[in-house]
Amino acid sequence: MRSRPVIIRWTFPVRSTCAPPPYSTLNSILRFCPRRQDATIAPVNQTATHDLHTEAMDLLAGLAREVDAFIDAWLEQAVLPHNLREAVKYGVLGGGKRLRPALILLSAKSLGASTKCAMHPAAAMELIHCFSLVHDDLPAMDDDDLRRGQPTLHIHAGEAMAILAGDAMMSLAFELVAQAPLNDAARCGVLAELAQSTTAMIAGQVYDTLGGYAANLPDKEKLQIIHRNKTGALIRASCRIGAMCAGATSQNLDRLTRFGEAVGLMFQVVDDLLDVTQSSEHLGKRAGKDQDAGKLTFPGVIGVEASRKEVERLRLAAHASLGDLGDSAHQLLQVADALAVRTK
Repeated sequence: MRSRPVIIRWTFPVRSTCAPPPYSTLNSILRFCPRRQDATIAPVNQTATHDLHTEAMDLLAGLAREVDAFIDAWLEQAVLPHNLREAVKYGVLGGGKRLRPALILLSAKSLGASTKCAMHPAAAMELIHCFSLVHDDLPAMDDDDLRRGQPTLHIHAGEAMAILAGDAMMSLAFELVAQAPLNDAARCGVLAELAQSTTAMIAGQVYDTLGGYAANLPDKEKLQIIHRNKTGALIRASCRIGAMCAGATSQNLDRLTRFGEAVGLMFQVVDDLLDVTQSSEHLGKRAGKDQDAGKLTFPGVIGVEASRKEVERLRLAAHASLGDLGDSAHQLLQVADALAVRTK
């Protein structure tokens, strides 16, 4: 009896930052379909494409609401001065995709765990991310006055409070993990991962702002060092922390690590593209700032078209890393696809 052909559907929104790949690229996907030589490529209409992207963004929005509600309730019981609590809430709860906590929750879920066991680490990761944004926006760093469509914290509450609120976000994050409903081994693993990735993120900020590379390093290698630390470290750690919360085997931890590495770098390449292709009003933050500051970016180093190809290469790598997890990885892969074509 003849087997039915495999249909591989390529989807991309009309307003994507990334161009659709050539058929040679699509055909290369077939090697991830073992023992099948009769695969074909079927186009998908734009309505179906839009629906798939909307589904992924709705998934992220739903998880963001859960995380925000948890953080808001937890901060209410934290022993803090009223003005510090309000500053922390302003810096954390004022919009955003909540990508990193979503990756923790979805990574745990992909291995069969309840998202409840991962909620404390998820909230902690968002506090770390927001601390980095608050400090990054300060006059001594990027000197930004707009974040997530609203005034940055130092504009809203003053520079001193912004510094102190950022400090508090970091310490509160580790307090959150210490309270997580995990066994001692998992809790220690999560604490170590969160600390190491936070240090890597700070190192990435140093490379990006102050330098410190080895002598004679090519710009492309400098760029990889910046982004794998500044942005990639927390995204990679998010996938690993979710796996730890689920009690992952070493093999599954490795799979989610590779997924996080691909998505982390892809996220930043897309960010670099958006910085030169979108307006400040659309992004909710100042566009073109990295280029104006003379910072290294993917479009600046390898060009816009090559950057788009790099996004697609990393998207495929993310898919390949989770191939053995089957349907349980569906939502993670949905998110990866949505991130590859986001416009803000």
